[in-house]
Amino acid sequence: MLKLISWNIDSLNAALTSDSARAELSRNVLNTIKEEGADLIAIQETKLPVTGPSAKHREELEKYFPGYQVHWISSQPPARKGYAGTMILAKDSLEVKAHSPQIGAPDTMDQEGRLLTLELEGFYFVNVYTPNAGDGLKRLKERQVWDQCYGQYLADLDKKKPVIACGDFNVAYQEIDLANPDSNHMSAGFTDQEREGFGKLLDRGFVDSFRHLHGNVERVYSWWAQRVKTSKVNNTGWRIDYFLVSDRIKDQVKKSEMLDSGPRQDHTPLILEIEL
Repeated sequence: MLKLISWNIDSLNAALTSDSARAELSRNVLNTIKEEGADLIAIQETKLPVTGPSAKHREELEKYFPGYQVHWISSQPPARKGYAGTMILAKDSLEVKAHSPQIGAPDTMDQEGRLLTLELEGFYFVNVYTPNAGDGLKRLKERQVWDQCYGQYLADLDKKKPVIACGDFNVAYQEIDLANPDSNHMSAGFTDQEREGFGKLLDRGFVDSFRHLHGNVERVYSWWAQRVKTSKVNNTGWRIDYFLVSDRIKDQVKKSEMLDSGPRQDHTPLILEIEL
């Protein structure tokens, strides 16, 4: 049984080096993840420099995750410094090949460190931090192109071997996936265009593992807005983080859930257990 975890940490840099109250909450979540002993851990929005994790970052990571390989991709010029970025921690016992592909995305999206893939013997493990459509939907058109490019990338991988794709997809696909759908149809992450893009991705031969196991009845969320102080207390959240799997391995998924991140708002980690 393989155990996999995915989490948008909203700054690994801050979690490992800051003394803020929020950083302390982030470290509590890292301890929760540590206890799971996952084989692969995907992290989004690392916000590390171009050169990747520093000696201090690696030293701190080692305290939480000894015996793991560290694979990473950071935002590169001309994209903004210390922006986005992804990382995968893989147990030393696993043989992996890391790829940080260019998918032909618009603007600087291919340079923002949003996509990191590990190839293992029996499957591909893809970590993604999907671009947000932004305030005023200023990046919606570019986001739509990204969705097409990313969908094609996953489909091409799937022709070779099964795919497990995880991360922050920045879209609540169905009305059940957010607390207040009626007032958010023009909000980034719930526009018709983004939902359609996600649907087309699934149509390429992929399954939302959470809905596959739990059906369309549970209102469970993976993200609560930091700007709204009561969002988590009132559970006015969104489910925008996913573990997708190739259709042909969907019945091998045994668990797909959210981990408890305590009082920390923003994203909560996901966990997947699958027999491969």
